[in-house]
Amino acid sequence: MNKQIKIESMGEVRTLPIPLAEVQPRRIIRARRAPRVGATLSLIGIYAFLVVMAVFALFPIYYVIQASFAGAQNLYTTDLHLLPANFTFDNYTYAFTQLPLLNWIANTILVCGLTTVFGVICSTTGAYALARFRFAGRQFTLRGLLALQAFPALLALPAYYLLLNAMNLLNNLLGLILIYSAGALVFCCWNTKSYLDSLPIELEHAAMLDGATPFQAFWRIVLPLASPALAVSALFTFTTGWNEFALANLVLNANSSGSNLTFILGLFSLQDNFRTPWGIFAASSIVISIPLMLVFLYVQRYFKSGLALGSVAN
Repeated sequence: MNKQIKIESMGEVRTLPIPLAEVQPRRIIRARRAPRVGATLSLIGIYAFLVVMAVFALFPIYYVIQASFAGAQNLYTTDLHLLPANFTFDNYTYAFTQLPLLNWIANTILVCGLTTVFGVICSTTGAYALARFRFAGRQFTLRGLLALQAFPALLALPAYYLLLNAMNLLNNLLGLILIYSAGALVFCCWNTKSYLDSLPIELEHAAMLDGATPFQAFWRIVLPLASPALAVSALFTFTTGWNEFALANLVLNANSSGSNLTFILGLFSLQDNFRTPWGIFAASSIVISIPLMLVFLYVQRYFKSGLALGSVAN
């Protein structure tokens, strides 16, 4: 229904209808205001969900931190303590003075570092050959790598044991490095090959036209551009060896006492049939997590992509 307006002119009062076009904008504004309430509620729901997920993700880390500063007896209670009860540094003091913690960390860094170097070097050269060359057995090799990736590593424990025993590498860090390096080859090779497939081969052709050898084109052109894939492969290999237990327990035997263990086996050796030192576990875990965070902070600067975008004209 059209609205009306009264206009007084020369002593006469006239009633004129307001055109519908002048009334329509108000209806449009009212129609647009309605969805804002629903959008606000949806946004509140999203943030509430994210907050809940953040609490579930961060609270275990916070609990480990506060447990590392709590007294030993306070961890054997079902009460929830948000702040450390009986704040003390005894757990850290015991970890550094009574345990070969630094030796465990050094062994772990040595194993993971050499595994990363061997795994990335071998997988990069293999991935480059699979990405750039066409040869007999290439498809069979790719399918074989995919099948190995799906094969559970734990099923190979008896074979690893017999192989290392024949090579006299049991209770030896070198045996663990060899197993980790072999296991990292499959993922790193597939990851690097997929990235190399996205790099235009014309870049290497242009470098060779300028006088570079195939190796120089690979070293100076391909590797710098493939740094994101190499960084991901290196970080995956390092963290996998850092947190792995089953293979390390097979090779190094966590039941044996001494400093020739990785940190995860060293912490496992602390428990016995009667008690578990949770406070020392927590303190040692905090100390051990620092090198891994430093490695991640160093490697993350290589997580960049799109360097070759637009480098080749169509």
